[in-house]
Amino acid sequence: MTTKHSSIKGLLLACLLATGVSSCKLDGIPGDRYTDAAIWKNAGNVDMYMYGMYDQFKTFSFGQFPIGYSNATDAFTDVEKYTSNTTGNGTVNKLAYNPGQVNATSPGISVWDMAYTNIRKVNEFLNGLQLYAKVTDAQKIQYEAEARFIRGYMYFWLARINGSAIIMDKLPTQKNNPRASEDEVWNYAAKDFAFAAEHLPKDWGAAGKGRASQGAAYGMLARTWLYAASIAEYDNKLYNKDALTGVPSSKKTEYYQHAADAAAAVIALADAGVYALDADYGKLFTNNNSKEAIFAVYYQRTSVTHQFDYFFCPPADVDGGGATGVPTAELVNEYEMADGRKFSWSETAMKANPYAGREPRFYATVLYNGAAWKGRTLNTTPDDDKEGYIDFKVVTDPRKTVTGYYLRKMLDESNKDILVAGSVQPWMELRYAEILLIHAEALTKLNRLPDAKISLDKVRARVNLPGTPATTPDAMMAAIEHERKVELAFEGQRYWDLRRWRKAHTVLNNVRFHGHKVTGNGVGFDYTEVDCDKENRYFPTSFYYMPIPQAEIINNTAMTQIQGW
Repeated sequence: MTTKHSSIKGLLLACLLATGVSSCKLDGIPGDRYTDAAIWKNAGNVDMYMYGMYDQFKTFSFGQFPIGYSNATDAFTDVEKYTSNTTGNGTVNKLAYNPGQVNATSPGISVWDMAYTNIRKVNEFLNGLQLYAKVTDAQKIQYEAEARFIRGYMYFWLARINGSAIIMDKLPTQKNNPRASEDEVWNYAAKDFAFAAEHLPKDWGAAGKGRASQGAAYGMLARTWLYAASIAEYDNKLYNKDALTGVPSSKKTEYYQHAADAAAAVIALADAGVYALDADYGKLFTNNNSKEAIFAVYYQRTSVTHQFDYFFCPPADVDGGGATGVPTAELVNEYEMADGRKFSWSETAMKANPYAGREPRFYATVLYNGAAWKGRTLNTTPDDDKEGYIDFKVVTDPRKTVTGYYLRKMLDESNKDILVAGSVQPWMELRYAEILLIHAEALTKLNRLPDAKISLDKVRARVNLPGTPATTPDAMMAAIEHERKVELAFEGQRYWDLRRWRKAHTVLNNVRFHGHKVTGNGVGFDYTEVDCDKENRYFPTSFYYMPIPQAEIINNTAMTQIQGW
């Protein structure tokens, strides 16, 4: 595709997608005589083009990519169970049970084609910006910073999934291009985010809501360096012998320091009043104006909505929907008591009333038997035909809980007519609590435990939990893993955390996860742990680096497949 044609296509797409814009005009130039110069000479057109590129983030919202279903990567892990056993709604289960079906022809977990489509769009934009745009130098730098933020995000995903990938910093001059090393890919993403952080504004104001800011760029920079540092520490070429995968272990301290520095830059913005932890964890995820949101995708009725409520609400909320994914017992058990004590089924008082006296994030994240929801009391016992427990695999697509629990987090309780209204709660790709956890982890790895504890305890203090008692690096990392598991549940982080820590092949391999079958009535209930998988899950170590699509290997003669695929 030529630069001219793809630029026009991108602009026209942007015209259709831009919120509040009913039509686009290219200075009256007839449609058969469009030129790059004509498109770029109007600063408004440049803005429209940029808005069009932002639309890609909707594809990633609510954890849809790379599987194509919301929260699907969390359903690979110990925090969520998808209820279906059919291809489509149950694809994540099929992949977890039978990883042997993944190959280069059918990668299963891939963002390759989409990433390079968007990278090409960004590079076309940057090319046109330099050659034709009639904007001030300051505007040009700011547009470049936004575009590079988007490109950095694509390279972050490529590094996350494939490790080694092709670096394309401009429009290609040749068809065939080789892979760069994983270390180079992480550094390239970091370079784009660092440029964006230097040149983006701290706040766009109401008119620019949803655009990447300085804080968003520093936040993604911190996340990028944390991932690179984790690979440097934990991989050590133990799981793949490809010459281009992995990060030299000698760089881990440097990269943890970079992560700490970038996170500290966001914390400084918070100290200046730009960001803050939302006082109410439960309402945070339906709040379009939360100061905790660093980078978010926003929606608006009736033009731009999503279907999260339809797929994840308790099934009595909507005909034909609900319960696509449900919380596991492993997640429920992780939530502490309100006073910071660990929950345990072996303690008589806790077992007798397991959902009483838990910390606030439990009630904001999980719906359980007896929970109040939309004016009713949930009954998850098998006696309830609509919302009661059902064994996994009894029905191929049950639309009921197979763990005894339903999702609460990110659902809109005020949405009473989901089919008609759709959903408009924002997707928070990056929020301040994650930055504090990144900061805590990076400082722990730098052996700065008192400073790490400060950031970690801020996250706990928001929900009135006491500070962590951890005093050693190992204990602090265990505390951080716990906090990430409960604080970021259903935000698409758990699977990737286990991968970067190189723990997925132990936590997710040859295992089954569980639920709690509740029986009895209001006088008293019994809670029986049940197998919600019915067969073992597997995570082979080869999955730490997923294959490059075979079509790319065929079409690009300079490309080699990642070793082992």
